[in-house]
Amino acid sequence: MGRVDAVTAGQPWGSPGSGAVEAGGGSVVRRILLGSQLRRLRESRGITREQAGYSIRASESKISRMELGRVSFKARDVEDLLTLYGVSAEAERGPLLGLAKEANVAGWWHSYSDVLPGWFQTYVGLEGAASLLRVYEVQFVHGLLQTEAYAHAVVERGGGDLTGAEIDRRVALRLERQKILVSERAPRLHCILDEAALRRPYGDREVMRGQLEHLIEISERPNVTLQVMPFSFGGHSGESGSFALLRFPESDLSDVVYLEQLTSALYLDKGEEVAQYERAMEGLIEDSPSPSDTRDLLRGLLQLS
Repeated sequence: MGRVDAVTAGQPWGSPGSGAVEAGGGSVVRRILLGSQLRRLRESRGITREQAGYSIRASESKISRMELGRVSFKARDVEDLLTLYGVSAEAERGPLLGLAKEANVAGWWHSYSDVLPGWFQTYVGLEGAASLLRVYEVQFVHGLLQTEAYAHAVVERGGGDLTGAEIDRRVALRLERQKILVSERAPRLHCILDEAALRRPYGDREVMRGQLEHLIEISERPNVTLQVMPFSFGGHSGESGSFALLRFPESDLSDVVYLEQLTSALYLDKGEEVAQYERAMEGLIEDSPSPSDTRDLLRGLLQLS
């Protein structure tokens, strides 16, 4: 998750200022919410995906992607589906059609489409719409907490044959993502960093010193909680590797687990799977030094650097 916008892909599931972050992230959430509501309507009427697809001149797989929130919505398709599902009253149709319109609002990150693969746009939208982000990171300092110099070193190291201009654009994208932490409706971020992420150098000595200083400073923000899992603790509940838990203010949207891989990413929202990762996160929080002790640990590393 430290370089996700540089080299990874997301497949399953579904303005740089505060207003743009809210609108862009919200469009992804609204797409997923609308898809979920269309699925419930279809199932309550006993209509198959194949039948629904036929009604809008589309395939069964298109209906599946719509219901998972993976694609944008055409107003006519939503209108035809609502008619098929027997939703005729304007009081019921209006809000759903309005949701479809809002779901198609382009996020601020679309201006980075030259360096941002389409499959990562869902994560950026979900990140911007979340009210609580709980993350565990092993390899890197998490992307939302990286300095510009550190982010540049990470992207350059993992970017393969990227040009200098492409590296700069990807770093700029990461810095834009970080603005959610200081936006009007900033989420709460609880980050657990494995000590390995702090010991592994990216960039020169000054880059790492700057990164450690930034972590100490940003950990003082009221919406940021930072803990470090030290080597000295030994084995712990994060043994499966890095992950992120995202929670949203919308009551109809379940928590999501984000798992990054080398060439793909997974989004899990099944209750039993999410619960396992929540238990792992609770174990990491309990077993890691407190935020205050973590700052002392960071100051110690800074003196050694």
